[in-house]
Amino acid sequence: MDNGVMWNVERGKAVLLVVDMQNDFVLEGAVMEVPDAKKQLPKIKGLIDECRRLDIPVIYTVHITDGVFNPLEIAAFPHLKSAGMRAGTKGAEVVDALRPHADDIIIRKRRFSAFYQTDLELILRSLRGRAVDTVIICGTVSNICCESTARDAFFRDFKVVFGADICSALNPSAHNATLANMELFGRVMKADSIIKALQRNC
Repeated sequence: MDNGVMWNVERGKAVLLVVDMQNDFVLEGAVMEVPDAKKQLPKIKGLIDECRRLDIPVIYTVHITDGVFNPLEIAAFPHLKSAGMRAGTKGAEVVDALRPHADDIIIRKRRFSAFYQTDLELILRSLRGRAVDTVIICGTVSNICCESTARDAFFRDFKVVFGADICSALNPSAHNATLANMELFGRVMKADSIIKALQRNC
Protein backbone atom coordinates (compact mmCIF):
# COMPACT_ATOMS: atom_id res chain seq x y z
CA MET A 1 0.00 0.00 0.00
CA ASP A 2 3.05 2.26 0.20
CA ASN A 3 2.21 5.29 -1.91
CA GLY A 4 5.79 5.74 -3.03
CA VAL A 5 6.67 9.12 -1.51
CA MET A 6 10.28 9.71 -2.48
CA TRP A 7 12.11 9.54 0.83
CA ASN A 8 13.59 6.70 2.83
CA VAL A 9 12.78 5.46 6.32
CA GLU A 10 16.01 5.60 8.32
CA ARG A 11 15.78 3.75 11.60
CA GLY A 12 18.46 5.91 13.22
CA LYS A 13 16.23 8.95 12.67
CA ALA A 14 12.83 7.38 13.40
CA VAL A 15 10.54 7.11 16.39
CA LEU A 16 7.40 5.04 16.89
CA LEU A 17 4.37 6.96 18.14
CA VAL A 18 1.66 4.77 19.68
CA VAL A 19 -1.46 6.90 19.79
CA ASP A 20 -4.09 6.49 22.53
CA MET A 21 -4.09 2.71 22.86
CA GLN A 22 -5.80 3.09 26.21
CA ASN A 23 -8.26 0.83 27.97
CA ASP A 24 -11.11 3.27 27.34
CA PHE A 25 -10.57 2.90 23.58
CA VAL A 26 -9.50 -0.72 23.28
CA LEU A 27 -11.31 -2.91 25.81
CA GLU A 28 -14.64 -4.46 24.91
CA GLY A 29 -17.52 -2.37 26.22
CA ALA A 30 -15.28 0.60 27.04
CA VAL A 31 -16.73 4.10 26.94
CA MET A 32 -14.95 4.96 23.65
CA GLU A 33 -14.47 1.43 22.30
CA VAL A 34 -12.98 1.13 18.82
CA PRO A 35 -13.47 -2.59 18.02
CA ASP A 36 -10.69 -2.79 15.44
CA ALA A 37 -8.18 -1.40 17.94
CA LYS A 38 -8.28 -4.64 19.93
CA LYS A 39 -7.90 -6.70 16.74
CA GLN A 40 -4.72 -4.83 15.87
CA LEU A 41 -2.97 -5.39 19.20
CA PRO A 42 -0.77 -8.27 17.93
CA LYS A 43 0.54 -6.28 14.94
CA ILE A 44 1.14 -3.17 17.02
CA LYS A 45 2.93 -5.20 19.69
CA GLY A 46 5.06 -6.82 17.01
CA LEU A 47 6.10 -3.41 15.70
CA ILE A 48 6.80 -2.10 19.21
CA ASP A 49 8.93 -5.16 20.00
CA GLU A 50 10.92 -4.77 16.80
CA CYS A 51 11.47 -1.07 17.39
CA ARG A 52 12.81 -1.81 20.85
CA ARG A 53 15.09 -4.50 19.41
CA LEU A 54 16.42 -1.99 16.88
CA ASP A 55 16.82 0.74 19.54
CA ILE A 56 14.12 2.92 17.99
CA PRO A 57 12.45 5.10 20.64
CA VAL A 58 8.82 4.29 21.46
CA ILE A 59 6.56 7.16 22.49
CA TYR A 60 3.02 6.66 23.77
CA THR A 61 0.25 9.22 23.89
CA VAL A 62 -2.61 9.07 26.37
CA HIS A 63 -5.66 11.23 25.86
CA ILE A 64 -7.08 12.86 28.97
CA THR A 65 -10.50 14.47 28.91
CA ASP A 66 -12.74 16.37 31.29
CA GLY A 67 -15.38 19.06 31.09
CA VAL A 68 -13.07 21.84 32.21
CA PHE A 69 -10.29 21.46 29.66
CA ASN A 70 -12.17 19.91 26.71
CA PRO A 71 -15.62 21.54 26.51
CA LEU A 72 -15.97 21.17 22.73
CA GLU A 73 -14.85 17.55 22.80
CA ILE A 74 -17.41 16.85 25.51
CA ALA A 75 -20.03 18.54 23.33
CA ALA A 76 -19.13 16.23 20.45
CA PHE A 77 -19.11 13.13 22.70
CA PRO A 78 -21.69 13.86 25.44
CA HIS A 79 -21.24 10.46 27.10
CA LEU A 80 -17.79 11.63 28.18
CA LYS A 81 -19.45 13.97 30.68
CA SER A 82 -19.73 11.11 33.13
CA ALA A 83 -16.75 8.86 32.35
CA GLY A 84 -13.85 8.22 30.05
CA MET A 85 -10.12 8.96 29.87
CA ARG A 86 -10.05 10.54 33.32
CA ALA A 87 -6.57 11.09 34.72
CA GLY A 88 -5.67 8.51 37.34
CA THR A 89 -8.24 5.94 36.24
CA LYS A 90 -7.58 2.49 34.79
CA GLY A 91 -9.42 3.50 31.63
CA ALA A 92 -6.86 6.18 30.86
CA GLU A 93 -3.94 3.74 31.04
CA VAL A 94 -2.32 2.05 28.05
CA VAL A 95 -3.65 -1.49 27.59
CA ASP A 96 -1.65 -4.19 29.33
CA ALA A 97 -0.78 -5.89 26.03
CA LEU A 98 1.20 -2.80 24.99
CA ARG A 99 2.41 -1.75 28.42
CA PRO A 100 5.15 0.90 28.20
CA HIS A 101 8.62 0.05 29.43
CA ALA A 102 10.45 2.21 31.93
CA ASP A 103 12.51 3.94 29.24
CA ASP A 104 9.56 4.66 26.94
CA ILE A 105 8.10 8.16 26.81
CA ILE A 106 4.47 8.94 27.64
CA ILE A 107 2.86 12.13 26.35
CA ARG A 108 -0.32 13.26 28.09
CA LYS A 109 -2.53 15.29 25.76
CA ARG A 110 -5.87 17.05 26.01
CA ARG A 111 -6.52 17.65 22.32
CA PHE A 112 -6.60 15.36 19.31
CA SER A 113 -3.11 16.25 18.08
CA ALA A 114 -0.25 14.93 20.19
CA PHE A 115 1.66 18.12 19.35
CA TYR A 116 -0.87 20.60 20.70
CA GLN A 117 0.37 22.15 23.95
CA THR A 118 2.60 19.16 24.77
CA ASP A 119 6.37 18.65 24.83
CA LEU A 120 6.30 16.19 21.92
CA GLU A 121 8.10 18.41 19.40
CA LEU A 122 10.74 19.41 21.94
CA ILE A 123 11.30 15.75 22.78
CA LEU A 124 11.62 14.77 19.14
CA ARG A 125 14.11 17.55 18.48
CA SER A 126 16.38 16.47 21.33
CA LEU A 127 15.67 12.78 21.85
CA ARG A 128 18.80 10.86 22.86
CA GLY A 129 20.88 13.36 20.95
CA ARG A 130 19.69 11.93 17.65
CA ALA A 131 18.36 13.83 14.65
CA VAL A 132 14.81 12.50 14.57
CA ASP A 133 13.13 13.27 11.27
CA THR A 134 10.56 10.46 10.92
CA VAL A 135 7.45 9.70 12.97
CA ILE A 136 5.83 6.28 12.55
CA ILE A 137 2.20 6.46 13.66
CA CYS A 138 -0.01 3.64 14.89
CA GLY A 139 -2.99 3.51 17.24
CA THR A 140 -6.47 4.98 17.39
CA VAL A 141 -8.60 6.74 16.24
CA SER A 142 -7.40 6.87 12.62
CA ASN A 143 -9.39 9.88 11.46
CA ILE A 144 -9.23 11.81 14.72
CA CYS A 145 -6.10 11.69 16.89
CA CYS A 146 -3.89 9.71 14.49
CA GLU A 147 -4.65 11.95 11.51
CA SER A 148 -4.47 15.16 13.54
CA THR A 149 -1.05 14.14 14.87
CA ALA A 150 0.18 13.10 11.43
CA ARG A 151 -0.82 16.41 9.87
CA ASP A 152 0.85 18.37 12.66
CA ALA A 153 4.01 16.29 12.28
CA PHE A 154 4.08 17.10 8.56
CA PHE A 155 3.57 20.81 9.28
CA ARG A 156 6.63 20.64 11.54
CA ASP A 157 8.74 19.07 8.76
CA PHE A 158 8.77 15.53 10.11
CA LYS A 159 8.44 12.66 7.68
CA VAL A 160 5.28 10.69 8.45
CA VAL A 161 4.79 6.94 8.15
CA PHE A 162 1.12 6.11 8.73
CA GLY A 163 0.31 2.51 9.61
CA ALA A 164 -2.41 1.26 7.28
CA ASP A 165 -3.24 -1.86 9.29
CA ILE A 166 -2.19 -0.63 12.74
CA CYS A 167 -4.44 2.41 12.97
CA SER A 168 -8.15 1.95 13.66
CA ALA A 169 -11.36 3.93 13.25
CA LEU A 170 -14.96 3.34 14.21
CA ASN A 171 -15.81 2.30 10.65
CA PRO A 172 -13.95 1.32 7.47
CA SER A 173 -15.10 4.39 5.54
CA ALA A 174 -13.51 6.79 8.01
CA HIS A 175 -10.30 4.74 8.14
CA ASN A 176 -10.01 4.50 4.36
CA ALA A 177 -10.66 8.22 3.95
CA THR A 178 -7.80 8.92 6.33
CA LEU A 179 -5.48 6.62 4.41
CA ALA A 180 -6.33 8.53 1.23
CA ASN A 181 -5.61 11.82 3.00
CA MET A 182 -2.33 10.54 4.39
CA GLU A 183 -0.98 9.83 0.94
CA LEU A 184 -0.54 13.60 0.69
CA PHE A 185 1.28 13.88 3.99
CA GLY A 186 3.60 10.88 4.08
CA ARG A 187 3.98 7.20 3.39
CA VAL A 188 1.07 4.85 4.04
CA MET A 189 2.54 1.44 4.91
CA LYS A 190 1.44 -1.82 6.47
CA ALA A 191 3.13 -3.05 9.62
CA ASP A 192 5.18 -5.76 7.93
CA SER A 193 6.48 -3.26 5.35
CA ILE A 194 7.44 -0.82 8.10
CA ILE A 195 9.37 -3.53 9.92
CA LYS A 196 11.17 -4.59 6.74
CA ALA A 197 12.09 -0.98 5.97
CA LEU A 198 13.48 -0.49 9.47
CA GLN A 199 15.40 -3.76 9.35
CA ARG A 200 17.09 -2.92 6.07
CA ASN A 201 17.50 0.71 7.17
CA CYS A 202 16.16 2.24 3.99
